[in-house]
Amino acid sequence: MKKLIFLDTETTGNDLKEDRLCQVAYKIDGGMIVKNFKPTIPISIKAMSITNITNKIVENEEVFQGSDFAKELQELLNENILVAHNASFDIAMLENEGLKVPNHICTLKLSRYLDDKAEIPEHNLQFLRYYYDVDLDVVAHSADGDVLVLEAIYKHIQNLAKEKAKTENEEDILNRMIEISKKPSLIRRFSFGKHIDKLVEDVAQEDKGYLEWFLKTKEEEGTDKDWIYTLKYFLHIK
Repeated sequence: MKKLIFLDTETTGNDLKEDRLCQVAYKIDGGMIVKNFKPTIPISIKAMSITNITNKIVENEEVFQGSDFAKELQELLNENILVAHNASFDIAMLENEGLKVPNHICTLKLSRYLDDKAEIPEHNLQFLRYYYDVDLDVVAHSADGDVLVLEAIYKHIQNLAKEKAKTENEEDILNRMIEISKKPSLIRRFSFGKHIDKLVEDVAQEDKGYLEWFLKTKEEEGTDKDWIYTLKYFLHIK
């Protein structure tokens, strides 16, 4: 069975097409690798305020693309399975640097999928860390710290998946996780805006115009496949 690579990236910003890597951390076979890189564009002030990685910190680091690190990571990705939270973002950042990700598992999509009663208000990594009572002494928004939280969240989700599927066959569970991770996920509850904490299904009945406006906005942006899928689902648009 293929091994799992728990991975997190820190980047110059959140633009899926333009931004670049400035730090990568991954864990495989119990070993953690963390490395900084000098990005080809400046790190934004917003990103620095979150990660505490500044342009000065990375100014003497090597560029990621074409590095031995990148080549070794690509070999690992070819042979194993990437695990990331909101994997589409990390995959986009890796692809911006020329890497390909053949197989992946997204703990964000799995968390939403298993929460079919919409009991979890938010599904970001740090919220799940405390919601699932993950007992780790790590610093949030450091790539290596987030990898450790990611690994713990994955193990919790894996156990939930086993209970739901009523099977102990790890290969079956793994394959199902990969399958779910490939598809857009259904977002059942708003965690922001005028309808915060409301079920999207209820908003579709109470304020259909808002969902139609939100869908148009997301389609114009063209990057948030989960929200586009969700809005079309609840608006009954094929």
